[in-house]
Amino acid sequence: MKEEQIKIALFGNANQVKKGNYIKELLQKLTDKGINVSIEHQFSLFISETLQLNINNFQQFISFQETQANLVISVGGDGTLLRTAAAIGNSTTPILGINTGHLGFLADINPASIGTAIEAFLNGCYTIEERSLLSLESTQKFSVYPYALNEVAILKFDNSALIQVTAEVDGNLLTSYLADGLIICTPTGSTGYSLSVSGPIISPYSKTFCIAPIASHSLNIRPVIVDDSSVITLKVTSRTQKFLMAIDGRSEVMDETATIVLKKAPYTIRVMKITHQHFFDTLRDKMGWGADQR
Repeated sequence: MKEEQIKIALFGNANQVKKGNYIKELLQKLTDKGINVSIEHQFSLFISETLQLNINNFQQFISFQETQANLVISVGGDGTLLRTAAAIGNSTTPILGINTGHLGFLADINPASIGTAIEAFLNGCYTIEERSLLSLESTQKFSVYPYALNEVAILKFDNSALIQVTAEVDGNLLTSYLADGLIICTPTGSTGYSLSVSGPIISPYSKTFCIAPIASHSLNIRPVIVDDSSVITLKVTSRTQKFLMAIDGRSEVMDETATIVLKKAPYTIRVMKITHQHFFDTLRDKMGWGADQR
């Protein structure tokens, strides 16, 4: 790819003031390479007003479609990359995640490797991973973006009683969960919220979804893996007649009369990897497997 053709759209976490030096370094390196950079509007305000960096030579955008970018860079943690994925929607533009957050399974480029990452992109030394998403439909109207790269969580509305979530898979009753909630995750999301409720870690290359309860009232209930061609239907019963639905952290209050239908989305998110690490290498690194804890 010729450098004069390259356009990069930049998204980022607008709360990491202490990580401002990484943003400054990234913008400088992109400028030195003569790359056309557009910065998402809210992130641009953070850079100019909070970090007080001069970005007059960079374009800003509200809608990603304005950018015609060849590459999207997400600066933050996995949560920032999830928001970036929602912002670009069904675009085929790949996302490169620079991790200034915590674990960083998706955004796995160390800030110290920013220069290396840019060079790798320019030289074509990278791979693209296609990550599947969940698509959500409901009998009740809702306003949040209906696709999840990580998970859809059904949660109780307040801190009082449990909720009952009846789950069907392809029209067949799975069970009725009495719990604080239920998580349906993609392989990508298996290292997120689902992992905190003892859900299994799933290879991102497998074609599956996981259904995992949150604080189940029964000791016999366990997470269940289903094929990603399955259609999962959920119905909720709650004392408050309401429940929370969270799609990659974007939440909406729903009435218990709503029926939720989940299935595989018709598009994927393309994640750029420059180190050619296998998922298992990332797992060992992030989870500390095999490290001497003495």
